[in-house]
Parts: sequence; structure tokens; C-alpha cells
Amino acid sequence: MARSSHIGTRHISVTGTGSVHRRPVGRPLAAAFAATLALGTLGACGGGDDAAPKVAENKISAGKVPDYYPADYADLIAAAEKEGGKLTVYSNLGDENMAPIVRDFKKKYGFVKTVSVNELDSDELFQKTLSENAAGSSPADVLISSAATAWADFSARKDTVLEYKSPELEELGESAELLPSVYSVSQDPMTIAYNTSLMETPPTSLTDFAKIVTSDEDKYKNKVTVRDPEGSFGFTVTRALTEGNPESWDDLEKILPLTRPETSSGTQLEKIVAGEYMAGFLISASPAYPVVEDSAGLVKIVFPKDGTVVLPRGLGIAAEAPHPATSKLFLDFALSDEGQRAVAEGGLASYREGVKGEGLHTYQEVVDAVGEENIIHVEYKQVGKDDAAAWLERFDGLRK
Repeated sequence: MARSSHIGTRHISVTGTGSVHRRPVGRPLAAAFAATLALGTLGACGGGDDAAPKVAENKISAGKVPDYYPADYADLIAAAEKEGGKLTVYSNLGDENMAPIVRDFKKKYGFVKTVSVNELDSDELFQKTLSENAAGSSPADVLISSAATAWADFSARKDTVLEYKSPELEELGESAELLPSVYSVSQDPMTIAYNTSLMETPPTSLTDFAKIVTSDEDKYKNKVTVRDPEGSFGFTVTRALTEGNPESWDDLEKILPLTRPETSSGTQLEKIVAGEYMAGFLISASPAYPVVEDSAGLVKIVFPKDGTVVLPRGLGIAAEAPHPATSKLFLDFALSDEGQRAVAEGGLASYREGVKGEGLHTYQEVVDAVGEENIIHVEYKQVGKDDAAAWLERFDGLRK
């Protein structure tokens, strides 16, 4: 299962024809599905009606770049060829998210033979890069994370992000640059996820969700999961919710006493599948999409109509990248039309106009569901310690 972040590290090395090799890891979600099947729950939810649609092949123009790229872009490609055909990515994306992007990037530039993807926690990848640089050097070329405040803190440090203006920026608009030389690779919505066998009434909004769980507090006590706000991801999305929709504090006052915090979307979804949780809110859609598709109707997600938080996923090049030219090619590809189709195929929400098709998730999908006026956009900015402490104190006070 794809995950936006989780505790621990997974290393993926994509070589040769694009097969994915990774260290042996547990498959808790798969085990949860198997256990549920053994109990007959999935069969009772309607079989395979929610089977994943087949995604059309992403046709790649190998070695060719758009005509709006600068005339000297060929020099960048030539420089990348001399870097040995290798690239290392530190990312908080799972293998299902990254595999289509890596596959198609290698099709685009045939001289790229090995893309090593280190799957790390949203905050951990920045800490790892900093500690490695302090010790001498880091192998990281490209950094991808949705931890907005962590990105802002990292970017504010000297010599952390390589300065680069992508030729794709004019095609996407200035809002695609989240911080200097840090670009949005996707615009991922936060959802309410629920186990349909345990929560029969589908919520439509956070206020609706609050009414459902408080209608039977004994039933829902400790059966609702919330992302731990002590982590950068949880803090970012929950604070964005309250900043964008101040009335959500009234809903949180009702919901939070019934919740248990978790530190990763993967764990939250795993426990919703298993029935340990009946539902959760502010769960990233990127790891949720494949869970929904594989669950045969057991798990569903909704975009809250009273405010759906949309979190950009930042992509930047490490200042000390061992393969800077190849890194620039990767960044530009990820933002391009071809790259954004691969991004959408991997379960992330592409925001590039014109990217659409069966099985592809897009920002427009969220707009169609809730309306542009009901989308809360997360900004990439630092939050002062006093402001963060005051917000956390208010949030924690509602959980008791």
C-alpha cells in the first residue's frame, strides 16, 4: 500500500527495466485485508464494485522536451549524461506513488539507469539530510515531502536548497513555487476515511462527522483517529483547517475527546481496515486511494464540503546534490504534462490543467466535489514557537 509517511525507512532501487527492489518489509495492510476476508466482511460489502480502473499508458517522448524550454536545455541534458545515470531521492512517498514517476522519467532519459528512492518520514528526510551534510556529505539529490513547516524551516537554512528556476513554472503559474526553488509536485486533499461496515451513515462534512460520532459517544469513544499534531504533518493540516475554517474549532471540541492520535496515515488506514478505528479525519488521499480501491467497498473516503484541506507536496533539489543536472531533469519532468500524468497514476493529485483520464486523481476532482470556495490551501511558511505552542495548547485541551 502506498503511504504518505510512516515510521521507519524503506529503500527502493529502480534499475534496468524499471522493476522495484526493496528491503523486506511487513505488509500490515495486506494482512488486515486478508483477516477481513477470512471473516467474510468484504464479501458483505458488495464485492469488487470499487476495483481500481485501468490507467491508460502514459506515452513518453523519449529525449524530447517541450518547445517552451530554453534553447540551452540540451546542455543540461548533456551534463546529466556525464553524471553516470544515477539519482537518489529522499521522499515521504510510498513505492506505489513513486514507481510511475521513476518508470517514466527513465523512459524520458534512457541514460538514467538507477533511481534510488529512500522512503522516509515527512520530517525525518530533512533531519537525515542535515545530519549527513554535517558529517561530510549526503547522497540525497532530490527531496520530496509534504511537511510544509519542516520544508519552510529547512529552506530558511543556508545552503540547503539548490537555486533553480524550472521552465515549467510559467506553464503552472507562480503558485507552483511554494518556496524559493521548492515546487509543488502535487496538491493532495485531506479526507474523512471510514469503515463502511462500522459507520453506516457516510459523513459529508466535518460538522456532519461531529454529529455522527457524538450521537453515540460510547460507540465511538477511542474509535476515531486523528493525526498527531506534535508531528509536522499533523500540525500543518490541522492548523490549516482551523485557520481556514475557524468554525471547525466547534466541531473539534465535539470530536477530539473521542479520538486517538497516530503518527502516520498508513497506520490510520491500516487500523480503519481492521476495524480498530471506525473512522478518521484529515487523512491524506494519496495513501487512501489505493486502500479504497483494494478494499472492495469496506473503506471509503469523502472530501468535507465545509472545508477540504489541500496540502501541496514540495519537491526541491538538495544544495549538495551529487547529481545536480540529473536532479534538474527530474524536477522538470515531474512538473511537466508527462510527469504530472505519472504523478496522478501513482495516486497523487495532479494540478496541471489538461491532465485527466480514467484512474487518474486530480485537484480538479476535489474542486468538482466541494467547490473552489470550500478548499483550504496550506501555505509553506514558518510558524513562530509561541504561536505553535498556543495552538497546540488549545488543541490538546480539547482532547482531554
